[in-house]
Amino acid sequence: MAKLIYSGIMSLDGYVADRDGNFDWGEPDAEVHTFVNELERSVGTHLFGRRLYEVMAAWEDTDAFAAEPDYIQEFARLWKEADKVVFSRTLTTPSTQRTRIEQEFNAGAVRQLKADAGQDLAVGGPDLAASAIRAGLVDEFQMFVSPVTVGGGKKCFPEDVRLRLELLEERRFGNGVVYLRYRNRT
Repeated sequence: MAKLIYSGIMSLDGYVADRDGNFDWGEPDAEVHTFVNELERSVGTHLFGRRLYEVMAAWEDTDAFAAEPDYIQEFARLWKEADKVVFSRTLTTPSTQRTRIEQEFNAGAVRQLKADAGQDLAVGGPDLAASAIRAGLVDEFQMFVSPVTVGGGKKCFPEDVRLRLELLEERRFGNGVVYLRYRNRT
């Protein structure tokens, strides 16, 4: 069975975006981005909510990144090659290839996706991840902790869930970011 992985960049005080919705403070540098690309190789399917999908859809146009460094071009290629499932009540048609829209999050359907998948799945965005966490579907957490506090905004984790995690890996980067990989023991 494939793993469902919740991966994200968060501030030291636990936010993925500040009160104004900004997350530019967490933009990865070349070293972090190259490491993220390595992690992305194991992901065959991304699960997104509408908002994150609309942000990530920019990666579909790989030509737009032709003048960017190799690690940026590689991320665009990896993203485009993966399947995407978008959970949205408002979207009816995907704007990217290899994408399907689901009106509602269905824990049983995601469980079946995990059982049938040949590669890992990644859930993106704190709201959708919260649904998957509450349903007990997230197997692994891959968090990039940025050396900044933002004082409020969009929390990385739901407040109403308690998790028991086992640290599997940690890595420090030159820009002060720390990568933490945990297995869900709950």
